[in-house]
Amino acid sequence: MPLEVKRQNRETSQGLVRRFGQRLQRSGILRKVRKNRFQKRTKSDQAKKKEALRREELKKEYAKLEKLGKLPAKRTYRR
Repeated sequence: MPLEVKRQNRETSQGLVRRFGQRLQRSGILRKVRKNRFQKRTKSDQAKKKEALRREELKKEYAKLEKLGKLPAKRTYRR
């Protein structure tokens, strides 16, 4: 559903732009676009599994390095 606005007889360019903006607001296109602007795509099951496996491998690796004493000591923060 493209939005089409044609220039009327003796209409200024500012008037045309104003009329286009009004039509755009009334059509609801702008509202739909702004609503979907920050929506993230859902990940596939395979991608979720792959991420979970990677996290598990990293946890094992960190645990191994911690046992060997190769990780820097954890910092304690005071408030």
